[in-house]
Amino acid sequence: MKGPGGCEYCANYEYDEEFECYSCVMNLDEDEMARFLRDEFRDCPYFQMGDEYRIVRKQI
Repeated sequence: MKGPGGCEYCANYEYDEEFECYSCVMNLDEDEMARFLRDEFRDCPYFQMGDEYRIVRKQI
């Protein structure tokens, strides 16, 4: 998923230091994973807009 609403904006898309790449941390089934790897995973039911400033707002 590219652009707004794409994986790179999702809170579930995290960097894996062991494999040195980004991946989805959700437990995708076999079909979902195949679509994800082919970059065909559209309208993801697990998408959550990443908000890196959420913790900062709680501290204020």
